[in-house]
Amino acid sequence: MTGFLAAVCGMVLAGGVVLVIAGFNSPPAQHPTSSTGLWKKLVDGRGGAAVRRRWWQALLAVAAGLVAAALTGWPLLLVLVPAVAFGLPLVLAAPANRDLELLEALDRWVRTLGSLLPTGRSITDAIRVSVRQAPAVLAPHLRLLTARLDDRWTVQQALFALADEVDSPDADAVLASLALASQRGGTGASAVLAALADNIQDRLHALREIETERAKPRIVVRQVTVVTAAVLGLALLFGGSFFAPYATPLGQVVLAALVATYLGSLLFLRRLTLPRPRQRILRRAS
Repeated sequence: MTGFLAAVCGMVLAGGVVLVIAGFNSPPAQHPTSSTGLWKKLVDGRGGAAVRRRWWQALLAVAAGLVAAALTGWPLLLVLVPAVAFGLPLVLAAPANRDLELLEALDRWVRTLGSLLPTGRSITDAIRVSVRQAPAVLAPHLRLLTARLDDRWTVQQALFALADEVDSPDADAVLASLALASQRGGTGASAVLAALADNIQDRLHALREIETERAKPRIVVRQVTVVTAAVLGLALLFGGSFFAPYATPLGQVVLAALVATYLGSLLFLRRLTLPRPRQRILRRAS
């Protein structure tokens, strides 16, 4: 009876942790719902299909932990299985590459400016017009840049403030060139922007190749992890005597340490695949 109560308490604890994580990761509601069902109030009102998927994943993870604990008699699996089910996808997912997204946006913006300057517009006017066609990544920053120019900021002050907000060496190169061209009355700005666009294209090509190479070890690790998990699961079902030492209290501690070590190694691998930060060339004077 004591073991059954311990299993139930562990299941409730694991379910609560997983549901809290799913709730915090849920996106905000995009539209109100007219549903009156309790389930739909809890799920549909918090973001739609994405949230429903998270809730089902949470419930399945808790159910899998309960089944695994019942079959093996290991209370640790009540918490371990849901934690692994939620942790592995996060660790093995490809991280967002902000440098690549920002560089693509800069490439579009620079080419837009380059097409506007030969028509006789000044740099300030070209920046104002380019906001209408700005990429989504840069659009909020460019609208703020335009507001500062309208508020009688100098072009250099507004561009340097934009550089601090974007916080990217690639953006620094573009904004520094525009600031220098504005001091010379726009002389040579078209040629500079054309050269910058070519340089950005070369860097984009290099970054895409690097990102492809970085994705290869992640794919291999995903495959190894899936195969390992499947083999261990089958071995646990059909070769339980081999894993009998893990049923003891000391064995549960060793099992938790082994899983934590494996997840830690995956986190370390993820850090190795992240791009290294580069030094900026524009910084606000302290």
